[in-house]
Amino acid sequence: MSRLSSILSAFDPITLAEMDNVKLMERVDSKYVFPTSQLNGILKGMQNDYCILDINGVRHHRYESLYFDTDDFRLYKKHQRGMLNRWKIRFRRYVDSGGLTFFEIKFKNNKERTIKSRVKMDEIKNMITGEAESFLKEISSFDARIFSPKIWVNYSRMTFVNKFSQERLTIDTDLKFIQAGSEGTTEISFPHMAIAEAKRDKAASVSQFIRLVRLTGVREGSISKYCFGVYNLFDLVKKNNFKPKVRFIKKMSTVTEK
Repeated sequence: MSRLSSILSAFDPITLAEMDNVKLMERVDSKYVFPTSQLNGILKGMQNDYCILDINGVRHHRYESLYFDTDDFRLYKKHQRGMLNRWKIRFRRYVDSGGLTFFEIKFKNNKERTIKSRVKMDEIKNMITGEAESFLKEISSFDARIFSPKIWVNYSRMTFVNKFSQERLTIDTDLKFIQAGSEGTTEISFPHMAIAEAKRDKAASVSQFIRLVRLTGVREGSISKYCFGVYNLFDLVKKNNFKPKVRFIKKMSTVTEK
């Protein structure tokens, strides 16, 4: 058993059904990026305060997502400009849950509320057709024909629930981006980076996780995984607004390319 697996085994488990009791209708989101060298210490400090999602004995779950955009990266550009009323469109496969797959649409409105809608699919497809196309028309005014697959975003996720307050926490590791449809395999990996997102009830006090990560000297701040991947894999997209965040992230990350 690896050191990480040993640490995760010490957490009390929680099931998906039990997680439904953590309702976060009015929530505060806090995002952090930190080196994986600090991960084990932070996790040990969390063990008395959090349960971990356990599905059939698996506590570190693999995700594979294929993101779509227009030829001129219209969705990416809205993020790069910091605009609201913006979208993400993707297929997502939960590898360790029997390959469970969804077509998902995320929308962040002008009140900064994020709404995620999804429909179950048999597999990830390279085109938005059939049931996925119908779902896109139902949720948005987009024509599916303007979109094509741009990038795979793959990672492993740990999901935690606070025992004492209304808080969900995800920590992602093993981040890898793969350019979709490239003749050769163009990919970039960040094996030494962890991305965490804490979702808390607005009335909740600062969580134990946030206390621990602040002690490491890490400040709040992140970038969407989709935008980070496009930034690193595509040369012609606009990047200026993301440069400060990317410099901060890369200071703590050893990049592996091939």
